[in-house]
Amino acid sequence: MTRPADSPTPTLRPLYRAEQVRELDRRTIAGGIAGFALMQRAAAAAWQALRARWPEARALTVLCGGGNNGGDGHVLAALAAAEGLAVQRVLLKPADDLAGDARRAADMAAAAGVAAVPWRAGLPLEGDVVVDALLGTGLGGEVRGAAREAIEAVNASGRPVLAIDIPSGLHADTGAVLGAAIRATRTVTFIADKLGLYTGAAPAHVGEALLCALGVDAAAEADLVPAARRLEPALIGAGLPPRARDAHKGDCGHALVLGGAPGFGGAALLAAEACARLGAGKVSLATAPEHVTASLVRRPEVMVHGVRGSGDLPALPAAADVLVVGPGLGQGSWGQGMLQAALAASKPLVVDADALNLLATRLKGERRDDWILTPHPGEAARLLGATAAEVETDRPAAAQELRRRYGGVVVLKGAGTLVAGPSGLAVCPFGNPGMASGGMGDALSGILGALLAQGLAPEAAARVGVLVHALAADRAAREGGERGLLAGDLASCARILVNPTVCDSKGDDDAAATR
Repeated sequence: MTRPADSPTPTLRPLYRAEQVRELDRRTIAGGIAGFALMQRAAAAAWQALRARWPEARALTVLCGGGNNGGDGHVLAALAAAEGLAVQRVLLKPADDLAGDARRAADMAAAAGVAAVPWRAGLPLEGDVVVDALLGTGLGGEVRGAAREAIEAVNASGRPVLAIDIPSGLHADTGAVLGAAIRATRTVTFIADKLGLYTGAAPAHVGEALLCALGVDAAAEADLVPAARRLEPALIGAGLPPRARDAHKGDCGHALVLGGAPGFGGAALLAAEACARLGAGKVSLATAPEHVTASLVRRPEVMVHGVRGSGDLPALPAAADVLVVGPGLGQGSWGQGMLQAALAASKPLVVDADALNLLATRLKGERRDDWILTPHPGEAARLLGATAAEVETDRPAAAQELRRRYGGVVVLKGAGTLVAGPSGLAVCPFGNPGMASGGMGDALSGILGALLAQGLAPEAAARVGVLVHALAADRAAREGGERGLLAGDLASCARILVNPTVCDSKGDDDAAATR
């Protein structure tokens, strides 16, 4: 097994927490840019984004809250009126109760001739497009009262929505919904990108995400360490350059998949096939004897071994470079034996599905640096002794706590999959709802096993593998739709993505760049 040739690592977009962005805002103002000037920049950027997305719009409804986020809305309303649009400016807080830059912005809108309408339940929304300037990134508790009424009214209206900085009601750090949140069509965020725009409930609420830095260089503030990085398609080519012309299968690693307890063979077959399609030089499968024929029929290139228990295994793990354990494993004696054999082999591991459940219940205290754990929220909850709802309330914290307890690299699956490793947290902004079908996690396990077998370090393998998995699902969905997308559809699409020259000819980089 040899490692790919070194390639420059692409710079990944930094993602920050809300307090860090507020600190950037404070430093920018302290550096000589007036707060109101920064507000005007933000409103102008949002207005340009609105016109670019909805050039035919002739009327807007702008919902303004009581803080600086509302101030952005007031200035945008003035800009829209100056260009001849009809503007319905709805106030959640009377202008007389505003202070500072927010009050100045409200006065600007009034001077531009934009009438103010106080919010009331049942108020008709008159605009072709709704601008959400209700609540900013400082929100920490559940949305209540008039703000919640307004959010629910906007969501029920069916109108397209531009969210300013963040959809109101979405937590800027975690992507959790705080009671109710705007479902935006496009979100324009300012100063620096926020972690909460890419994980948890965010994909259902953010729509198209657009960053406008407003002239602020967050990277120049060395003491503000990003909370996470956003995974980018360029990582794939950097991690998997073209192979040497004299490469042979021994150079590409040997992966062993252990799974498929009696009656649960499909998951292990999916993992083994994905592993082979992603370029492992050799793939072996240790599964219950009754699944051997199905494996030979489905994928004869996989070296399948029927095993009745861990006693049949001794030579198999020793011959492999990497082990994938968990798909279809079960939690009975067969699965427990397979997992114990995998742990005893002292080889790099990908641990998924019931292997994770066994770690949580039967093999507590295991910790390693050479494994990748791939829990979904339910499995993560069992590993942490929490509930799935608690995990989803703060996915970044859950991923980091899992890594602290169990070591290695943790892939917390779900919308906005997170990778927690030695270099910190990364989030995947790709993927689609078609992935909500059985076997997707098994395909990911096989992908990760193949990348480890080909010499990628666990963190690099996890980051590249999560990207490949999500982008393959996006490609498959473009070709055939989201409904009915099967895990078995991903392997052939993923194969294209890990062959850079083929991927370039298919235009995937262009498609990904539009996200």
